[in-house]
Amino acid sequence: MTEQSSPRTTYRHGDLRRALIDAGTDLAREGGPDAVVLREVTRRAGVTPNAAYRHFTDKGALLWAVSFAAQSRLAAAMEDEQSAIDDDGARLGRAGFARAKLRAVGAGYLGFAQAEPGLFRTAFANHIDLRDAAIEDSAGPHGRTPFQLLSDALDALVDAGALPVDRRPGAEFVAWSAVHGLAMLVIDGPLRGLDADQRLSVAGRLLEMVEKGI
Repeated sequence: MTEQSSPRTTYRHGDLRRALIDAGTDLAREGGPDAVVLREVTRRAGVTPNAAYRHFTDKGALLWAVSFAAQSRLAAAMEDEQSAIDDDGARLGRAGFARAKLRAVGAGYLGFAQAEPGLFRTAFANHIDLRDAAIEDSAGPHGRTPFQLLSDALDALVDAGALPVDRRPGAEFVAWSAVHGLAMLVIDGPLRGLDADQRLSVAGRLLEMVEKGI
């Protein structure tokens, strides 16, 4: 008689919810939001499917949590891009520094989309409005979500005198739409065939256009 193997425990300290989100994040990285299947998530976490229902009522609830984890990684990429210019403040001047910070937000966003297309596709899945834009679970290491990082950069432009106050309302929607559109065209659309140099050139011109156009 063969022995039945018991589920493998891959989580620590009883934090099953975290283990399920981590497993779901791995699946999202591999195949986007459609790959986040509850049965496969529980298999990877080493528990039975019924165990997951103590934390998530259905696949949609799990995907919602995984999307926040993906947003957190996106925020970290944006913060990394911004940190690369932190030492240039004196050279660039206040307005120039604020513009560089805004471009870094966009560059980090586009870079993440190309480096982690599965997570990028998942980051904003299952959201219907901006009520989730400030959820702590979607924040990066410095406590700001992707949407907050963009908003902060635009506010800094106003403070530096580089963006008129009357043009600030709604500017985040214009900037986000333009950059997200390019990201999707590059990873899922007709711009997939661009080589690395072409992508870099197009990204730079788009970010310049956003900065001058808002």
